[in-house]
Amino acid sequence: MIPVTDAIALQDDELVEKAVRASGPGGQHVNKTSTAVELRFDVMGSPSLSPDVKDRLTRLAGSRMTQDGVLVLFAQGSRSQEMNRLEARERLFELIRAAAVRPKRRRPTKPTYASKVKRLRSKAQRAGVKAMRAKPGRDD
Repeated sequence: MIPVTDAIALQDDELVEKAVRASGPGGQHVNKTSTAVELRFDVMGSPSLSPDVKDRLTRLAGSRMTQDGVLVLFAQGSRSQEMNRLEARERLFELIRAAAVRPKRRRPTKPTYASKVKRLRSKAQRAGVKAMRAKPGRDD
């Protein structure tokens, strides 16, 4: 079990890590070693996450989520495969922690009397400025 938050822990078999070759410059070393890591996590099939966390995680993941509900993270920032593996896992855990936070419900409020008066005064002032731009003698 991999602890993510106090309430959420992932099972080891839920994460699929694959070493791939990193893109970009780097010469001979990059061309023959697989240091980048592709991490896959099946969000929709995970028994560790509640349905509301899955929904929020899907929204947070955006284009990193496949049609099948699999989250794909790619880490290639380091020259070490182990460092890239840790980076990919930490990014996944941060996404899950962010999705685990339930957003506060917005309580609708009415505008105050003072804010209504202020808005109407600014509208009247703006109308006056625009009226001064009009040609003299026009009463449209």
